Formats: sequence, C-alpha cells, structure tokens
Amino acid sequence: MTRTNRSYTSESVTEGHPDKVSDQISDAILDALLRRDSIARVACETLVTTGLVLVTGEISTDSYVDIPGVVRTTVKNIGYTRAKYGFDGETCAVLTAIDEQSPDIAQGVIGRVVDEHDEEYLNSLGAGDQGIVFGYACRETPELMPFSISLAHRLARRLAYCRRNGVISYLRPDGKSQCTVEVGPGGLPLRVANVVVSAQHRPDVDIEHIREDILERVILPVIPEGFVDDATEYLINPTGRFAIGGPQADAGLTGRKIIVDSYGGRGRHGGGCFSGKDPTKVDRSGSYAARHAAKNVVAAGLADECELEVAYAIGIASPLSIRAETFGTSRIPEETVEALVREVFDFRPAAIIRDLCLRRPIYEPTAAYGHFGRTDIDAPWEQLDRVEELRSAAGFTGEGPCPTFEWSKAAGAAARQGDSA
Repeated sequence: MTRTNRSYTSESVTEGHPDKVSDQISDAILDALLRRDSIARVACETLVTTGLVLVTGEISTDSYVDIPGVVRTTVKNIGYTRAKYGFDGETCAVLTAIDEQSPDIAQGVIGRVVDEHDEEYLNSLGAGDQGIVFGYACRETPELMPFSISLAHRLARRLAYCRRNGVISYLRPDGKSQCTVEVGPGGLPLRVANVVVSAQHRPDVDIEHIREDILERVILPVIPEGFVDDATEYLINPTGRFAIGGPQADAGLTGRKIIVDSYGGRGRHGGGCFSGKDPTKVDRSGSYAARHAAKNVVAAGLADECELEVAYAIGIASPLSIRAETFGTSRIPEETVEALVREVFDFRPAAIIRDLCLRRPIYEPTAAYGHFGRTDIDAPWEQLDRVEELRSAAGFTGEGPCPTFEWSKAAGAAARQGDSA
C-alpha cells in the first residue's frame, strides 16, 4: 500500500487586517484602563468600517480614559494615516456606546481582595462566564507551537516589516498569509506544500512586479530552505489585484480571528475570543493558563504533544473539569499527566491572575500575530517555570531539555529521508 503523507494548513493576518484593527483597538483600550485601574472590568468590542470606528461593550471602572484618543493613536500606529489608504486615524469618526458590567454577572466575579494567597479570596473570585478553554503545545518548533502557524505568523510579520521599513515601498497595511505543511507518519513536518500571501498595494503597481518582490523579499527569507522543493507552490495575490483593503474593503470585528490568535487549527478552541477582555474573563486568562500548563508539560518531556481542556461555570472559582490529551505521545500514562497538571497548576481565576501577573497593561501587543509562542513581547504564559516541578512529580531524573524540531536544511532533509525509508 502506498503511504500518503498528511498535510495541515494555518493562516495569519497583518495588523492592518480589519478584524485585527478591531482587536488592537479593544486591547489598547483595555491597557489604557489597566494603567489607571488594575481591577477595571472590561469587555470591549470594536467594529471598524469605512470611515468609522464603533466602540461598545461593558466597562466598570472609577478611572477615565480618552477612548477616542486611544482609538486614533492605535489606528495611526497600525499605518492608516492617509485618506487614500481608505481609512485614516485622523479623520475617521469614533463613536462609543459603553455600559457598565451587568450586576448579575458582577456579583459572581467581584472578589474581596485581601491577599492574593488568601484562600477566601481565591475562592471568591468566580469565573466571569461559563465556557471551555483549551491550551496546546507540541515539539515542532522551539517555541513549542505548530510549524504551520509559526510560519504563517512569520510571513505576516515579514510583510509588515517590509511595509514599515520601505523594503517594498508600495505596500499598504492589510495583508494575509497561509501555509500548508506536509507531515510524515511521526507527525513531524516534512515540507511546505504551498504558501499563500495576499498583500495590499498601491493601485498603479504591476502584479508581476508585486509577485516577484513578495517571493524574494517576504517568502524566501522566512521559509526554511530545507522545507521547500521544486513542487512547493507560491500563490501571491491570487486574484491579481489587492488595492482596496482594510476597513474600506471589509468591516472588522473584535474576536473574529480566534484561530489565528491561537494554534492555527491544530489545537481546539473553546470559541471565546481573547481581545478586549480583562483577566477575570476566563476566555482569556483560562486560555493563557491552559497554554502555560501544556507548554510546561511538553518542555518537561512528559509528552511530545499536549492539549488541555478546562471548563468553568460563571461565579464558580474552581474548574468543573480538566482534561489532558497527549495524542499517544506521552511517556507516562495520560491520566498521570492529567493528575500532575491538577497538582502543579491552579486554574482558579484569581490564582491565574496572581501567578501570571495579569493585572498589567500587556495586552495590545498580543492582538496581532498570535497570543502564543511569542518571544518578542511580555507573555508570562510562555514561561517554562514549572518544568522541574513536573519532572520531579513524574519521577523523571537528570536534565530534561525539551528536544524541538530544528528548522534547518539538514533537519528537513533528514525528515524526508526517514519518511522514505
């Protein structure tokens, strides 16, 4: 029987994509509030369209923030600074429709802050809503993220870099990337099957010139040489034209890129977005805590791949359930992995906020290019601070560095050779 390798695909978008504009505005407002009031309750939703930003949601705080000013600064920092781009931070209309948090919700999540280690407080701060959250990690990249989403984010970041630094002078803020990766029976990447990049551009630029520049200056510097071959397909601005983009082309909404924000489709997603939410919302803090735990499990060598599911009920601090899935890669029984996660990590919202120091203005940078696998920003859920504790509890001895799949020409060749053996 002929063996057929599997493939998987992930996408990313630049900070100028309309949905990401909305995410960044929501998180910029959250950060501005947390700078003045660390216990502000924020659920901020943003809509952007041609010439208009609408900010709505529920915010409870004793402080004041100039929301229109935050919106305009954020839009201009993204790069929408001229009317001919179809959207301009100086001239767009900014409307606000903010309410306070519902008292029916607030009564379940307002904890009495006495001591962050006080059990009464830890149990009094209930989850801000019911729901399930997921955390995921795997051994495919040094940051313990799926290869495809790491590549997609790197492409999107490179596209933005080329725009911001004049490497490609005619680019505009909107853009998207997508990578399909072929994997062998062992689950490790073998090759990049195809790459898609769509880049907003000045209207007068020839499509062939665009395709040549994007290939040479964006794609080839990012994709590891060992993972491309003569059959790798490059699709650059497939429709032939992408002059109209950003909020002028499509309305943007907070929370509409949750797979881009997380694991590119490799790990499950509970459905709740992250951006615009303060850390009492477990959609955000619970997902961060689950990633933190899953990443430490993989880094400790307990498994090569780990997904954690955590379920909450509104107003209740302790999770209703915690489930670990290692996809047959664990070195100890899966139920033992689950038990160790319960023992080492505290998933109560107040404990998550305490352990990861989440009452700080650290969120706007997460709103573009993913919340996980980031080494360029302050992302405390990415720290490997429980590895030794997990290894000790599991009875592992000696040093246990996490072996990761190396992005190199030799690694790609070795993987393909092993696959054909």
